Amino acid sequence: MSLRNALSVDVEDWFQVGAFEAVIARDAWETLPRRVERNTDNVLELFATAGVKATFFTLGWVAERHKALVRRIAEAGHELASHGWDHRRVFTMTETEFRDDLVRARAAIEDATGHKVTGYRAPSFSIDSRTPWAHPVLADQGYAYSSSVAPIAHDHYGWPEAPRFAWRPVPGSELIELPVTTVQVGGRRLAAGGGGFFRLLPYAFSSWAVRRVNRADRRPAIFYFHPWEIDPDQPRIADALLRSRLRHYTNLSVMKPKLLKLLRDHEWERTDHVAASERARLS
Repeated sequence: MSLRNALSVDVEDWFQVGAFEAVIARDAWETLPRRVERNTDNVLELFATAGVKATFFTLGWVAERHKALVRRIAEAGHELASHGWDHRRVFTMTETEFRDDLVRARAAIEDATGHKVTGYRAPSFSIDSRTPWAHPVLADQGYAYSSSVAPIAHDHYGWPEAPRFAWRPVPGSELIELPVTTVQVGGRRLAAGGGGFFRLLPYAFSSWAVRRVNRADRRPAIFYFHPWEIDPDQPRIADALLRSRLRHYTNLSVMKPKLLKLLRDHEWERTDHVAASERARLS
């Protein structure tokens, strides 16, 4: 039987991404056109077409303003998890600020759905060697799992020394960390867990990477994308760096059919279910 891989969506609007944080201030967010609800509904339709369930790591800021959307996600059988309050990277916060951010975001999501939130993903995979207190705070807050580490070297994020697969970051705690997927090729560790890498690279590479992790490493892949990645008509931010614009806007028009093919070519599951299986393996 094929391994079931963790399918996830980081629910944030087009103007909340790290690529634009230097040119779009948080206090301007309320003035910008929101597209997250329509885009996330399109993701829900895509998942229904493919017959898959997933985890929606949702910003508390979004959940507070789009409660009906969050309820639709839950009613469709998907998991709601936390993506923090307003996409602040963990390494920019103090331990106290991080704890407060977790509490505020979880409250907004649970208020909208009535379901307990047990999973967390840091914005921009920003738990790394600079945040030794982050996992203990998550454990103290009762989270069952985190999927907040990118075990690669990258100019935007990364913790290349971290394990590639599920691990227990806090001794004596049930909390597990599910790093986003990477593959080893010729002694190099390459990102293969979705997002911009999936849009920019050929489909064959991503599909091969999932198969390689499943068959050679015998582990589930951890894959993610964002609702804005299937929205080619979103506003363009001309003031952003060229590198940021290329990463954000390239291949938006092909993302939806590319995703549908990936969903049909491999087995997928909610992240909390994959986390439970990995926890049992680590016991």
